Amino acid sequence: MKVCEIFTSIQGETLFAGVPCTFIRMTGCNLRCSYCDTKYAYHEGEDLSEDSIINKVNIADTKLIEVTGGEPLLQKGVRSLIKRLLDEGFDVLVETNGSLPINDIDSRAIVILDIKTPGSGMSDKMYLSNMDFIKTTDEIKFVITDMVDYEWTKDFIVTYDLTRKCHLLLSPAYGLLDPKDLVEWMLEDRIHARLNLQLHKYIFGPHARGK
Repeated sequence: MKVCEIFTSIQGETLFAGVPCTFIRMTGCNLRCSYCDTKYAYHEGEDLSEDSIINKVNIADTKLIEVTGGEPLLQKGVRSLIKRLLDEGFDVLVETNGSLPINDIDSRAIVILDIKTPGSGMSDKMYLSNMDFIKTTDEIKFVITDMVDYEWTKDFIVTYDLTRKCHLLLSPAYGLLDPKDLVEWMLEDRIHARLNLQLHKYIFGPHARGK
């Protein structure tokens, strides 16, 4: 598998925000979101065996692991890696960009499914059958750039009856939408979702790598 980086930091997003976590960032992505903050993962990386990755994770010595990208599901060996991590007792998060099927990911993993809003420029690339595969332990994340994205997200949640299916995260696009504005919209609508700030950017800065 081609791996962009493996590093340990706090989990900056999801329901696990603030928890120490080791990240396995895979190389390559099939989308080009307008606000992408990991463009270096498009091509940078080195080929590592499953054993090499597991060894690095064991050295890091954290219970929580996130497999991310880029788009991790593009790597042929990633599903086997996820299963092995789970078999070895790790809690595994899999963050995926919403364009590829998630039904063949080990059900013990928690999927963080990023549904792209119109502001990303990639909303038409979503694999919508994933709405039938999502589990109650999984999380769906919407990155909101403006009011148009927010209204689109509300409609999407209703259309696919997501409130009862999984955890919902609304994330203001860093540098594009003031979190306070998103909070005010959420409170006005009493929306059943969680505000999802990127804590690592507020702690380490928006351009830090390996944090």
